[in-house]
Amino acid sequence: MFNYSARPELLKDRIILVTGAGRGIGAAAARTYAAHGATVLLLGKTESNLTAVYDEIEAAGYPQPAVIPFNLETALPHQYDELAAMIEGEFGRLDGLLHNASIIGPRTPIEQLSGEHFMRVMHINVNATFMLTAALLPLLKLSRDASVVFTSSSVGRKGRAYWGAYGVSKFATEGLMQTLADEVEGVTAIRANSINPGATRTDMRAQAYPAEDPMKNPTPEQIMPVYLYLMGADSVGINGQAFDAQQK
Repeated sequence: MFNYSARPELLKDRIILVTGAGRGIGAAAARTYAAHGATVLLLGKTESNLTAVYDEIEAAGYPQPAVIPFNLETALPHQYDELAAMIEGEFGRLDGLLHNASIIGPRTPIEQLSGEHFMRVMHINVNATFMLTAALLPLLKLSRDASVVFTSSSVGRKGRAYWGAYGVSKFATEGLMQTLADEVEGVTAIRANSINPGATRTDMRAQAYPAEDPMKNPTPEQIMPVYLYLMGADSVGINGQAFDAQQK
């Protein structure tokens, strides 16, 4: 695992938005950030899942989170602007943005991949990530040190057969991260990096590898050190880097 031990109040008074916060890695990150003092904005499409995470954070006595039902597949451009305006009105700024939400789509040869499936994966994994980043950049600029973390994959760093739209979308995610990192370098207090979670015990992993024994993979909670590192002040100055949550 990534070797980092976070102090208990690493994220005290920080406001962090997590996409796909209702389950899996997103839910684990939300709970972990809250446990280290952050006010977490839980964004996702299924309100019941978000509410369950909200209740867990509240019951633990951590800072009160916020539930933001938002469908990245259907949201229109003006809705991203409205979301940013709402966050500014309620919280005044944003200190962190974890782009966690994505879909895997069909794992199939490119020749058999429909245009509809390709465009859906690219829309959720790339277009929506871009729209949300662009809309929230003014709020991130209001932070003393802001972190944008993109979720990548090993198949977004070296192409692999049959990963089709998902692999291409993660290459694009790396490109978006690098472009943003270069733009903010030296002119803002924002940094941008990516994380490859690796094989983790999630529903998405089970969908991709149905024959695999999930118990051989770490839980989302076990890969949180790098997620904490990149959201806290200890990573100030780290920009444009591609991290692996599970180091060999």
